[in-house]
Amino acid sequence: EGDVYDVDFFMTGTKDSMYLTRTELHKINGKPFYSWKQNPDKTWVTVPIKQSNNQLLGVIEGSDSFTFTYAFELPEINSSAEIWLPLAQTDSFQTIEIVEINFPTDYQFIQDQSNENNILYAGLGKEESNTTGFVKYQVKRFEKQAYPAREGENKLYLGSESFLPVNNRFIELSDEIFQKAEANTSLTKARALYDYIIDNMRYAKQGKYGTGDAMYACDSKSGNCTEFHSLFISLARSSGIPARFAVGAAIPSERNEGGVNGYHCWAEFYADGKWWPLDISEANKYTALATYYFGHHPANRIEFSKGRNLEIIPSPRSGKVNFLAYPVFENNGELVQIKTDFRFERKSEF
Repeated sequence: EGDVYDVDFFMTGTKDSMYLTRTELHKINGKPFYSWKQNPDKTWVTVPIKQSNNQLLGVIEGSDSFTFTYAFELPEINSSAEIWLPLAQTDSFQTIEIVEINFPTDYQFIQDQSNENNILYAGLGKEESNTTGFVKYQVKRFEKQAYPAREGENKLYLGSESFLPVNNRFIELSDEIFQKAEANTSLTKARALYDYIIDNMRYAKQGKYGTGDAMYACDSKSGNCTEFHSLFISLARSSGIPARFAVGAAIPSERNEGGVNGYHCWAEFYADGKWWPLDISEANKYTALATYYFGHHPANRIEFSKGRNLEIIPSPRSGKVNFLAYPVFENNGELVQIKTDFRFERKSEF
């Protein structure tokens, strides 16, 4: 019926001889029944959601400090290739220091034309086949709350874009949502859209997920973080509320080192002269944090880039970049997904 189940299998024994001790249903459509907690000896135990604090549910408030390593592996290169790699940069909520860049050939730093994202660009040849590289950062990140907008910038985030249409379908749907919620200000309207998406979408990595297509999200009522926030942006813009997209990574809060499970994205909307951060897909997973994620992003994050449909020079042959989370890699003009690995180590301070 389209539901996605996350099942944990508990086993014991030796490497060559293990047997099942119990089976637990961990999540349905991304919503957990328990969280995991790491003990000082690095063993793990489960904690029921009702007994889990914000940190076990993925939230560090105030500030967080960590190193973050963005590693990649290049595939076989036929004759020539190009790569565009997002580079995190300092802003009001994160202080970024690049500790080391290890890259298999010469590279340059460029920016996209409209969002001023920093990007590492390089041309590659056969000699770079199957090589690896990484960018290592030191990060001090602060919890994000509503913050003042620069004069006039809100007007830049009202139009229709590829995968983010502004049309009659979204106008009619948003009007219906507002009427039902009796919402009549930008802030209450945004909350009504936020609640509607939480109530009507399910977190499921299936179908055409991951492109951030608002029409697909509206039709399928499923997807990952890109679909959740694309639907919100199209609904908001169609009702006259500026909204924008950003992508980065959520750093695990329940442990202090190890891998990071890929990219994460979020959104912001404009109301009362401020930008308000929100995270609908996380609020969908953790009902207890739905109020928190309307107006907050936790400190345990790193942001790579802002915006959609990025205009970059030199540009990929495929044209504008939908959004920049994983590297854009063109091998002889064809887009290829390459292996990436995100890792972190938490620090008390730099």
